[in-house]
Amino acid sequence: MGRILGRLFVCGTLLLITFIGYSSQIFVIWPWYGHELSVELLTLLIPFNALLGMVLWNYYLVVTTDPGRVPREWQPNFQSEEGYEVKKLTRGPRYCRTCENYKPPRAHHCRQCKRCVLRMDHHCPWVNNCVGHFNYGYFIRFLFYVDMACTYHLIMVTRRVMSATSSKFWDEPSYTELIFIILNYTFCGPVLLAVGGFSIYHFNALLKNTTTIEGWEKDKVATLVRRGKIQDIKFPYHIGTRKNIEAVLGANAWLWCWPTKTSGSGLKYPVADPTDPRAESWPPKDPHAYPSADPNHVFTLPESPWTYENGSLNPNLQPSNLTRRASSSRRRRGHTKDGQVISSVPPYHPDYRPPGDDEDFSDSPPASETSTLAEESQPRRLVRRGSEGYEVHAIDREGMLQEYVTSQMREPGRYNVYMPDSPSASEDEEDEDVPLATRVESWRNEAA
Repeated sequence: MGRILGRLFVCGTLLLITFIGYSSQIFVIWPWYGHELSVELLTLLIPFNALLGMVLWNYYLVVTTDPGRVPREWQPNFQSEEGYEVKKLTRGPRYCRTCENYKPPRAHHCRQCKRCVLRMDHHCPWVNNCVGHFNYGYFIRFLFYVDMACTYHLIMVTRRVMSATSSKFWDEPSYTELIFIILNYTFCGPVLLAVGGFSIYHFNALLKNTTTIEGWEKDKVATLVRRGKIQDIKFPYHIGTRKNIEAVLGANAWLWCWPTKTSGSGLKYPVADPTDPRAESWPPKDPHAYPSADPNHVFTLPESPWTYENGSLNPNLQPSNLTRRASSSRRRRGHTKDGQVISSVPPYHPDYRPPGDDEDFSDSPPASETSTLAEESQPRRLVRRGSEGYEVHAIDREGMLQEYVTSQMREPGRYNVYMPDSPSASEDEEDEDVPLATRVESWRNEAA
């Protein structure tokens, strides 16, 4: 996402929060209480403004906090007894070819941020930042306070509507109040539904110490287990519900709702069973997608670049359609046994020939296939690069017309063509004064 577009998303989110939070107080609640301060009004608005302040504070921290980046010269400790995360294909340490650096466990490369992010959950366009190790706690608190503030907001506005409809006294809202009541319901309701569903997903992920990317990986592993390709394996970073929450929100439960910095460096995470060797290779590989290589296989370069492996033929190569048609036609015509041709198809097949009928069992293909071979062996017309049609030469329209007329005249019985004999030179001199029509008429009489 571009820098300008990301900032527009952040500005739009801030405008939405401030509009829902302050328009309801200024244009709905304040007129409801007669534009006067009271203990009841403060009791209603102070908790709401506290929730609104926590929403804005945590949103600011999510946007401005670096989710965590991999140190430039970081390398995994190959001698550590805790192990290190490996790649599925090479079984070596995870390495990012884009950043040209090793990747710690649970780190992934973000195409939007163009770098590897520690414990990457996802890239959120609404905060114009990645949600990773150091700002995931702020993100969870932001979702929690948005849910709380929107719920409190809807209850507060609904109380105003209930007061106007069920009161025994005249308490009809003004035109401005009515407009802003409708706008607050219009904006706050969808926000609560969308963010509420999103919060349920992330609260569940928090209890299981799972990121969004790891949730996709767990779904793939469950599919492999269900199909019987691999054995069931426990997610290695699920260390218990209490410890899962403490890993993100801190060890002090009284400060879980207060913005605090996430502990740890993001380069190493505790696992449920450090002695389990399978925990080092999460997610487990699909044995069918990544077959184990033959240790005795020695690859040598062939003499020609168009050969397969060590000079053998590629078993996946198939004959062309033309060759396949010719071979299938020969199979249908039959084979020879003891000097007698026997058909390869049953008697009810249209190509069946009784034994002894050898005229259709020759090795040469029939005339129709010969013509097809000749037609398909012709070189294709060239296509000009960048053009939408074929490359053709200039058309001789006069020649085409002459050829068409000649072909029509050659058809027997269609035209009676008369070709008169040309008169001699002496006759031309004698009949020089005779009109042309008279001479043509005389020629016709002589021919008749």
